[in-house]
This record gives sequence, structure tokens and C-alpha cells, in this order.
Amino acid sequence: MKPVVIVAFAIMTLTVPHAGAADAPLALEAKIRLGTVSGRIDHMAVDLAHGRLFVAELGNDSVGVVDVATGTVLRRITGVREPQGVGYFAATDTLYVASARDGSVTPFTGDGFAPAGRIELGDDADNIRIDARAGQVYVGYGSGAIAVIDPVRRARIRDLHLPGHPESFQLDTQTARIYVNVPDERGIVVVDRYTGAQDAIWKPSGLRSNYPMAIDAGRRRVLVVFRSPARLAAFGAADGAMAANVETCGDADDVFVDTKRDRVYVSCGDGYLDVFESAGAGYARIARIDTVSGARTALFVPELDRLFLAVRARGGNPASIWVFRPLP
Repeated sequence: MKPVVIVAFAIMTLTVPHAGAADAPLALEAKIRLGTVSGRIDHMAVDLAHGRLFVAELGNDSVGVVDVATGTVLRRITGVREPQGVGYFAATDTLYVASARDGSVTPFTGDGFAPAGRIELGDDADNIRIDARAGQVYVGYGSGAIAVIDPVRRARIRDLHLPGHPESFQLDTQTARIYVNVPDERGIVVVDRYTGAQDAIWKPSGLRSNYPMAIDAGRRRVLVVFRSPARLAAFGAADGAMAANVETCGDADDVFVDTKRDRVYVSCGDGYLDVFESAGAGYARIARIDTVSGARTALFVPELDRLFLAVRARGGNPASIWVFRPLP
């Protein structure tokens, strides 16, 4: 299946302060209006084959389905209770939605997004990760677990146990490891995805509230953003040794690696996107781009070469997705 390519947006295009210079690393290309959507917006996922962006409209108890090429809302999936995580499993054309309020995961299938059962996890279903090669879906939930779901049977097959609620977690494509942010433990837990064994827990001194995470595969590092204090830290994937620790924007909720440009993007609720480049053994911030207070969840899609930022309705401005194009 060919990934869709963004060619145009049938919506308003404008420039953000500090992002309009020719040498800026991100340019605000468009705004996609989500319509009547209230409250907080959480995570996003993409269906490349059909060119769809899925938006967890947590405060609205809905999931928006957006056509990324035209910048229009195709439909809205309702009846989900505080959706936090969304993940698309392409092999079965199934969207998985994790609901915080009732702790369930609902699969929606096909163009009509018909619900196909319901997987009860018990409490606070959150982030979703898709392992397309192994054919499994991972969902963090409760006071300390990641559920492993078989996407063919659409059933939970086992749990990976943790010492606290998992926030962002990442699947290492080169090993059996899963790296998990567990803020209650003030650390990063390393789990074997097949045996469930806890291989390690990294507890950096003086850093708390670790929510966003990404893997810098080229450098074999795990990138974690802490909120207290606001720092971007890099850990060796093999041993957890800290390789970098730099200041970043506050109330961060997502971090991404742009391997094409050797950059790191951090989205923050205090109203900024921070852009870093590698600098020797560490990372140096090259830009701080103004956004909107509270706009902290984002999705970088390398195949589309776009960064999507979720902006909630506020002050008479409707909820929207801001679309940034990396430069050059």
C-alpha cells in the first residue's frame, strides 16, 4: 500500500511568530478545524494507506477522523468515554481506542468504523502502541500494566506488569525491550515484551514527572522529557547511562525524532514547540516556536514529513489541528 502524500490543504494557511524566517526549522502550513469539539484533546494516530488522521477528543468523548490531504473532518466517532490513546492496525484496517473513564479498548473496523467488540482492561486505559511486524497491540492501563492484544482475535492475551501507571512507552525495534515512563516511580522501567521480566529501572537524580518518550534509533538512545524540572534527557538504550540533559519547554506531552534532519521535536502545554539538533554527544535547541497554551499533544509522521499539533477550543477559537512542515 502506498502512503498518502500531503499535496494541499483546503484551509487557512498562516505563519507563526518566530517560525516565518527562511531558516526556521518548522513552518506552520495549515490549520484543520475540527468543528464543535470541547475540552482537552489527547493523542493522535495515522492511517497512511487511506490518508486519515485520528484525533482522541478526550473532553468531547469522541474521536475525530480527518482527511489529511484536504484538511477536512470525514466523520466523528462518538460513544467513547474519555479517549486517551488511539492506534491503527493496518493489516486488519482496525482503529483501537483506549478510554480512560471506563478502562476499555474498543476496536473500530472498516470505512464505517463499526465497533467490533470491547476489551475490558479495568481502569485508565491510556497510550497505545502498534507492533505491525509481530502482529500485536500494546495498551498501557491501570496502576501498573501494559496489556498485549491479539488484533486477529481482538482479545487481551497477557499483561506486562509494572510498579506504577505507564505513561508514554516505546517498543524497541532492535531488541525485545519496551521502555516505559512510570512517573510514580520517578523512573524509566525496562521490560522484556515476551517474558514480561523487568530488566532494569533507571532513576535519574533530581528529575521527576517523566511523560513523553521517543527512541533515537541511530544513536541507540531513549529520549525522555521531564516536567519537573523541564528537561530533555537522553539515556543509553543498553545501560541507561545518561548521555544528555538539556532545558526544554514546560508541561511537555510528546517528543519525536526526525531522523531525516537529525532533529528532536518537543511539544509543550506552556505554548511552545522546541526544536533540537544533535550537538556533539548531546542536543542543542535551535528554535522555540510559539503555539497556544495547553496545546501539548502532537504527532510527527515521517512518511508525510509533517508534525500535527492538537489545539483545543479556547477564547472563541475552535479546536483545530495545526500542521507544521519541517524545513528545509
